[in-house]
Amino acid sequence: MPTTQTCPPSGEIVIRGVTAQGSTFRPSDWAERLASIVAHVGADHRLNYSPDMRPVMRDGVRCLVIGRCLEARDARLYRFLLDFARDNELEIHEGRARPRG
Repeated sequence: MPTTQTCPPSGEIVIRGVTAQGSTFRPSDWAERLASIVAHVGADHRLNYSPDMRPVMRDGVRCLVIGRCLEARDARLYRFLLDFARDNELEIHEGRARPRG
């Protein structure tokens, strides 16, 4: 699993569930499926997403937010996610530059 390393400056990448042709990406739960790779079930028996990778809705579009720290913690997973987005012609955008919360 991920190793503890120094993270790059804060920031995130957002993969939007919209293809280059403007279509909504299917299946509709694609972001939750990917985010569940590093999620865990907490004491409350609920799925807890990692702060490095979580599904969100933005402007009615399902997205996957990836913290840049993931690249340092698990480079293979980070590369897999970006390759997934490119292979499926999904939009990739810069997210927030500062930490959430």
